[in-house]
Amino acid sequence: MNVGTPYAVRCDLAFGDIYIQVLAWMAVIFVSLASGLALMGSSRPVFALVGVGLILVLSLPFLLFAFVTTLLNHIHIEPVEPALND
Repeated sequence: MNVGTPYAVRCDLAFGDIYIQVLAWMAVIFVSLASGLALMGSSRPVFALVGVGLILVLSLPFLLFAFVTTLLNHIHIEPVEPALND
């Protein structure tokens, strides 16, 4: 009976690969919170909450897309050499 070729799945993702993405996401959070605090002093603080929520909700899909594509780019499927029986 002929058995198919075995494959090994390897992921070489390191924290350095997503470090800039994490920093960018933290910058988005800090900017949205700063804008929310700036708008809190206005006569309509509801705009501040809506603005912060809108920024976070609209930026989340881009963050997830960046993380997932980075992860998929670092996954490798390689054939495993069969062991020779001596």
